Amino acid sequence: MTACAIEPPSTGAGDGGTGCAITADGAYAARLARDGESWFPERWTLDGPEPYAVPLPGNQPEEPGTEVQPLADGRVLIHRLVEHRHAFSLLYPTGPGTGELPLGAVECPEPGSRLTLLPPAPDGRRACALAVGPHSSAVWLVAGGAFGPERLVEVPGRCSGGVWLDRAGRMLALDRERGGPVKTVVVDLERAEVSPLLQIAATSDDRLLLADPDSGLLLISSDAPSPGEARLGWGVLGSTLPVRFPESLRMPDCSVTPFAIQPGQVLMPENCAVALRVDGPFGSWVSTWRPAGRQVSHLPAPQGWLAGAGLWTRDGVLRLPYATRETPCGVAELTAPWGRTGGTVVAGSGFAGPSGGCGGPGGEGPEGPVRDGTAAGVPEAPRPPAEPDPPESAEPGAGQPVVARPVPLQQAPLGRLVTK
Repeated sequence: MTACAIEPPSTGAGDGGTGCAITADGAYAARLARDGESWFPERWTLDGPEPYAVPLPGNQPEEPGTEVQPLADGRVLIHRLVEHRHAFSLLYPTGPGTGELPLGAVECPEPGSRLTLLPPAPDGRRACALAVGPHSSAVWLVAGGAFGPERLVEVPGRCSGGVWLDRAGRMLALDRERGGPVKTVVVDLERAEVSPLLQIAATSDDRLLLADPDSGLLLISSDAPSPGEARLGWGVLGSTLPVRFPESLRMPDCSVTPFAIQPGQVLMPENCAVALRVDGPFGSWVSTWRPAGRQVSHLPAPQGWLAGAGLWTRDGVLRLPYATRETPCGVAELTAPWGRTGGTVVAGSGFAGPSGGCGGPGGEGPEGPVRDGTAAGVPEAPRPPAEPDPPESAEPGAGQPVVARPVPLQQAPLGRLVTK
């Protein structure tokens, strides 16, 4: 058992039966499922002809805040809070029952601290957690090590987020606060080194939300262009161009969260499709956007969507896991359009969108019309790319930037993405 100065975890994947964690290769997913008033871990297999779920119940029901995360070999990591101890185990099916391999625990007795799992590691063989204390944060290896939980590096300040920057799972970006504005730093887990990654303005809160190692595309949240208002922007790791904040990503009265970037677009960040979760007064839905496009395409989410979960294929198909009474384990597939309207429903059913708000999809039930989108079962041919909007720079007075050849992540100087 290893000790650290941290506290109970925030709600992770599986909370309320709506969260879901997916391996980087898209082969497995894991969530907490519900049976009456009881919760149990469930593993989904996604890389076969049809998705299917395997329940992994333990000796007693799980707490709603329990975190689960799949590994590439099909086992599921479970993170339970027992008083001030964070216990980790690997679950796997054993005929009619569930096998469990305890990995150890981390003690977190100090009030005001927390410990949560980081997003699934790119290699799928390890899992890490972020422990946040009153004055510092620590990255822990909680699965895949030789001797149980192992503290890899301590970072001064309170950290949040967590974005992997490379395929090896060595470079991790964290959003850090040290008595001032939030800035993103990159942590080299092999060398235990911390260096700055993102600073748009001296007084702005700058957070890294998503990154794609193939193209170097970064999705960023910052209040630099509009003080007091977080704006969604994009940049390219290693590029000399400033971060841009398109008006199309600005949706009043809505919360917009990017959750997936299309991989495989080497040296073509402008062509990467980005999936967005939009939460507004009338519910949640899915939107797609490309840096090279002019508008956001809004689509109704599949009924029972495990909101915020999804993965792009290299061919530009967005896979969204969903669960309903009729289909307890399903995956809907959408294509990302180039034009100004919605995408194409390739597979899946039960699509229903909200009736309006935030420029999102309107609808009259599952088969109703969709504003700025395509209703279920009504395909639309992809269109050629539109001319992009004039970029909005975070720096006042910046004009049209000259398009520069982006630097692939494996060649990029990570400490130089200080954009101003």
